[in-house]
Amino acid sequence: MDYAHLAPTLLVEADGPIRIITMNRPDELNSFDDALHTNMRRVWDLLIDDHEARAVVLTGAGRAFSAGGYLPNFIRNNRDAAARRADVREAERLARAMISCELPVVAALNGPAVGLGCSLAVMTDFVVMAEDTFISDPHVSIGLVAGDGGAVTWPLMMSLLKAKEYILLGDRIPAAAAERLGLCNRVVPRADVLTTALEVAHRFAALPVQALRDTKRALNMPLLDAANSVLGFALAAECESFGTDDIKAKVEEFLARSESRASGV
Repeated sequence: MDYAHLAPTLLVEADGPIRIITMNRPDELNSFDDALHTNMRRVWDLLIDDHEARAVVLTGAGRAFSAGGYLPNFIRNNRDAAARRADVREAERLARAMISCELPVVAALNGPAVGLGCSLAVMTDFVVMAEDTFISDPHVSIGLVAGDGGAVTWPLMMSLLKAKEYILLGDRIPAAAAERLGLCNRVVPRADVLTTALEVAHRFAALPVQALRDTKRALNMPLLDAANSVLGFALAAECESFGTDDIKAKVEEFLARSESRASGV
């Protein structure tokens, strides 16, 4: 299977039957520009057609797993209704493609997973986190509806009260707390994250293929039901929230901060 056209924003390497997917925008903390967003949606279909693949590891280059949204796109989506509608449609396709992927997926959180990055991590099947990192979904705290994953997945993984706490307030969840809440499986030193994720992925890859894949499909049916019930409304509401006065004020704040940095103030 040829994954080369996904580069440079998304790299796919083989470790025997394992496919290691690396979000490769380290200077931007692997935030999702248009190319990374589209390639991340496309890669799941390619993986299903890769008949030698048995499991997947998803990680980020550099010091972050993913910072989520890309600031220039955030500003664009506030100002351009057509662009934000296109982004929302792409977000729904990405979520559905990832949840529907039959291969077991292990997330290797080498650094912070924020917003969309956090949503991707918890849509996998096994999460390994560096002990000194965190996850968070700050959508609401910046004025957006939490539409791209957390509202779908978190209530299935922890108590609804805890899901409301962390999604509505947007607080960071350190690795140890994420493990207690059920948002990750293993917490290890940062240097051991990828090694641990690969060990787990190879364990998945050694299992009987049909039994593994169809059991994953069965286990994900409540997640698909939740996506069918929640995702359409949540993403439509997120799209609408991009045009609110709260977001306009946030955009002005971001731009003022950028101008201050550029002028050396």
